[in-house]
Amino acid sequence: MRLALCAETLAGEDFAAQCAFAAALGYEGLEIAAFRPGSPAQDVSRATRAEWRRIAAGEGIAITGFNYAVVQPPGLSIASADPAVRARTLEAMRGLSGLCADLGGSYVVHGSPDQRRLDAADRAAGLARAAEAYAQAGAAAAAAGVTYLVEPVRASRSDCIHTIAEAAAIVRAAATPGLRTMLDTCTAAEAEAEPPEALLDRWLPTGLIAHVHVNDANRRAPGEGTTRFAPVVAALRRHGYAGWVAVEPFVFEPDRRACAARAAGYMRGLMEAA
Repeated sequence: MRLALCAETLAGEDFAAQCAFAAALGYEGLEIAAFRPGSPAQDVSRATRAEWRRIAAGEGIAITGFNYAVVQPPGLSIASADPAVRARTLEAMRGLSGLCADLGGSYVVHGSPDQRRLDAADRAAGLARAAEAYAQAGAAAAAAGVTYLVEPVRASRSDCIHTIAEAAAIVRAAATPGLRTMLDTCTAAEAEAEPPEALLDRWLPTGLIAHVHVNDANRRAPGEGTTRFAPVVAALRRHGYAGWVAVEPFVFEPDRRACAARAAGYMRGLMEAA
């Protein structure tokens, strides 16, 4: 497994500084917000794509993939019944896979709760539209050589797709190698009945989990709360997981750089011990 940092941890710094600092801490990759290189993704120039990839390579770090898919441009929704909104959303999803591949990344994380909210009077149809959008995105991702990830999001942030089982059902129905799901340990703490390591033991053998976010149940970085990450790392080792493990805190104390540094040391220690 390889350790990455979600770049929003270092929000406010330019991309080169983010790459340099993350690499200096021992992170092998940087997971960036999908709206950072430019929006919409399909309009990001070839020159910009080449420049971002050059910057990362120059600092000795990989661009692993994207999170916060289809947050930009405004007004997108995978559940909308509006044909125009749906067309723009699908175009953005397809564009993200192409942009991710051009940057050397391997996955697009799609949680983005506001962009998949369901109409209370039309929940079943809205969820079906969301599942079909994910299926189309997965097909586009497969063609681009990357993986599109249905991210479960806890109920306090999203009104649908809260558990790995719910995401896995969408992935299985789509039946495309470009669509998979993932584990986010903070989401799992709220949404799942089992601890993260038990979820990994159950789902990794299915091949449906292709990415992991690590964050404490208190929304801080690993090692800053009560969530136990040694069993998580042990489960990943046990199943031969060779993908990215991305540190994704939402609370940054005492500051963003200190948070990134502490998480790197904590996770590296656990990975070496395992």
